[in-house]
Amino acid sequence: MNRFPRNFINIAILATVAALALKATAGDAGPVAYPADYRAWTHVKSMLIQDDHPLADPFAGIHHIYANAEAMEGYLGGNFPEGAVIVFDLLEYAAADGAITEGARKLVGVMQRDSGRFAATGGWGFEGFAGDSRTERLVTDDGAGCFGCHLAQRESEYVFSAWRE
Repeated sequence: MNRFPRNFINIAILATVAALALKATAGDAGPVAYPADYRAWTHVKSMLIQDDHPLADPFAGIHHIYANAEAMEGYLGGNFPEGAVIVFDLLEYAAADGAITEGARKLVGVMQRDSGRFAATGGWGFEGFAGDSRTERLVTDDGAGCFGCHLAQRESEYVFSAWRE
């Protein structure tokens, strides 16, 4: 004689399978994807860090910041929703004849808002892609180093840049 109803056994099996699947993926946020179309997004700002700036190593160059539609909601309203993506396009620069011009791309930095996947880094995933590569990844610590700097911007949801009218 079976002591447990058939439905109870089925529910127990399903719960066990779900728990094992959750355990297998816990701690594995997965990589931040390369945002192939980011240059068509909203351009938030540009700036230049020159060689005498404290962050020149490694961030000397021309910075262009781009935001997808969800990130623009955050810039305009103060809260970055799930799915927000911010791109930091870093280019070398050259100064000659009174002009500063763009050089080769140094990296494409990406912040992706996903509170579930990236809870350990304030709900943001971080990645850097080397030069013009869409596959050569620069972040080797699950974004912990990036987040360490972004912690100073806790009041703006860990985002350094701001929208200017």
